[in-house]
Amino acid sequence: MILPTPYHQEEAVTIYHGDCREILPLLGRFDLLLTDPPYGIGFASQPTTGGRARGQKKETWDDEAIEEWVLHQAMSRARKHVIWGGNYYNLGPARCLLSWHKPDAPPSMGNVEYAWTNLDQNSRQTSRSIAATNPERLGHPTQKPLHVILWAIQQAGEGDTILDPFAGSGTTGEAAKALGRKAVLIEREERYCEIAARRLQQEVLAL
Repeated sequence: MILPTPYHQEEAVTIYHGDCREILPLLGRFDLLLTDPPYGIGFASQPTTGGRARGQKKETWDDEAIEEWVLHQAMSRARKHVIWGGNYYNLGPARCLLSWHKPDAPPSMGNVEYAWTNLDQNSRQTSRSIAATNPERLGHPTQKPLHVILWAIQQAGEGDTILDPFAGSGTTGEAAKALGRKAVLIEREERYCEIAARRLQQEVLAL
């Protein structure tokens, strides 16, 4: 097999539309795997009241966790790993957990999310209100704030290339571009590929 034609390509970011289980074996090596895979909590199919009020449609892709072997396949492609929701998988012990604290989370939601890492350093936490992320929402029900992804990349330290096989709306790509890194994104839903491509075509934020 050969790599498919990129859905979107520019100097900093390449997006592939397809199943990461088929595309990952065709890729080279990366400095950092940074991703937020579906881990089966059913958030997308049972959106919050605010999501329903905004007309968010029921989705099914988050009802089942991605197979653990797929994560290990992705991990084999990178030297450093930051996996949001990795605590839902059997990835082994971690010295460094990254956490996102949501000070305004409603009682129906957890007020912290964790990223499992293989980083040999102390655990760290960032705090970012959900309300502060509202202006950047692009229609993906589990979209991470740009601030959180920028922070996660910086916690991982040096490394020019980033892989995200569950790209969603492309937050990892925007963060990589803003920090002068290069990223390869894979997303199986074409509508999210389109959202990510439009997002990356906009002027990058000034840090």
